[in-house]
Amino acid sequence: MRRPLAVVLLSAVALTAAGCSRNRNIPVELAPSRTTAIGVNTYLWRAAIDTLSFAPLVTADSNGGVIVTDWYANPNSPGERVKLTVSILDQDLRADALRVAASRQVSQNGTWVDAPVTAATVQKLEDIILTRARDIRRASVGG
Repeated sequence: MRRPLAVVLLSAVALTAAGCSRNRNIPVELAPSRTTAIGVNTYLWRAAIDTLSFAPLVTADSNGGVIVTDWYANPNSPGERVKLTVSILDQDLRADALRVAASRQVSQNGTWVDAPVTAATVQKLEDIILTRARDIRRASVGG
């Protein structure tokens, strides 16, 4: 009597374990952090281009890792404009491989005058680019 009960219990455990194994196809690896089809990290480059797509580009040098936008005025604040420069400094996907510089001007009496840019604004833009780069890296994993 105990032997059939043991077989039934073992079968139930085996079926339960088999049900858990269906998640084995989910990739647990990340794509490599260094991709160098261009001169700089591909993930950072694509993320920076995506993030800055709202502004017209003046320069986009993938070998040197520099992206410069033209002046951009938000339609909701026409008396203010910004110009951004993103530099990708390394081939690895790392936070210190990215630098963002911003210039801001405000209109005073019909003339554009330089105005300060808060460090939080630049930091927020860097965070957006880094988050987007990580998302692109995760999405590049074959599954």
